[in-house]
Amino acid sequence: MFRRLTLGAVALAALTGFTVAAPASSEAGPGAVQRGLDSLVSDHGFPAAMASVREPNGRGRFYSAGVGDLATGAPVPVEGQVRIASATKMFTSTVVLQLVGEGKIGLDEPIETYLPGIVPNGREITVRQLLQHTSGLPEYFTLDYKDIQHRYVEPRELLDRALAQPPMFPPGTSWRYSNTNYIVAGLIVQRVTGRPVGEEITHRIIDRVGLRHTYWPGVGDQTIREKHAHGYYTPDRIDFTEMDPSWGWAAGQLIATPGDINKFLAALVGGRLLPPAQLAEMQKTVAAPGFPPNWRYGLGLMRIALSCGEFAWGHGGDIDGYETRDGITPNGRAATVVVTALPSREQSPQMLPDAVLDTALCQ
Repeated sequence: MFRRLTLGAVALAALTGFTVAAPASSEAGPGAVQRGLDSLVSDHGFPAAMASVREPNGRGRFYSAGVGDLATGAPVPVEGQVRIASATKMFTSTVVLQLVGEGKIGLDEPIETYLPGIVPNGREITVRQLLQHTSGLPEYFTLDYKDIQHRYVEPRELLDRALAQPPMFPPGTSWRYSNTNYIVAGLIVQRVTGRPVGEEITHRIIDRVGLRHTYWPGVGDQTIREKHAHGYYTPDRIDFTEMDPSWGWAAGQLIATPGDINKFLAALVGGRLLPPAQLAEMQKTVAAPGFPPNWRYGLGLMRIALSCGEFAWGHGGDIDGYETRDGITPNGRAATVVVTALPSREQSPQMLPDAVLDTALCQ
């Protein structure tokens, strides 16, 4: 997320113009997913690759390739936890929209209403524009993550870093992905509720849906609590599993399993977390220049075009050590794919986990 200057869904795609490859095999079925993961490891050098696929009836399958720990050769644990980076934005946006449904936040209200004096042009930026990435707020992260791996930061420090730069464009006039939007969204949640954003995400979503292996790391917690495959910093393959996730905060701090992400997507799109009016707002999309053709951005949720002519709702995430891709189709088939290192800029787009996600969702 950080080394590539973003925690965003398909961050590398935004930088390279990546388009989703055709499924890894013309033969439908679980074997195509496994072959895709095998290729990510054997042909393209990822330490490990994992996928969890959830059928519309709730039944799930887990696939893996590679090793979970390069130092010991330990296998990839079944449904191990990973840092999900910008997939966190789906959770943050859901909480904001829940508060909209409760009448505590106005989606088209200026952010100045909730954070007076915090953002210089806060009277011109709406809550919707934050969640939609049309606010023009600049990106806060421009450092190599190796320099701050174990450093804790407060959310206001992240915002101050962003506001030291000029706006990218006048609010509402363009679109550009910026993690700063979700730092501000998290601050609004805290101001409105009087509670930490991680606590709100926990009781409003994680506990409500029963995501037993998803959690918001506490202050100073650099570990991954449950079984997990190690994550690596590329291209050096430095073990990067332990880090301080405060640099992601409401834009990318959560830890979860692939199966839990699928369960969350099913609950979200199935209407268990938002009233119909707020879910409809979340799924109103705008063009997202720099992402693959026909992909569009809603409110913390992307409409992902698939090679089979269908589409999926999801939001991936990049952080040094883990890259996550996820989506759910209208018929309720969900999939999450993870690799335990970020792709290098030299690697071919066709090897990215997006292609395996496409395969899993197009079966």
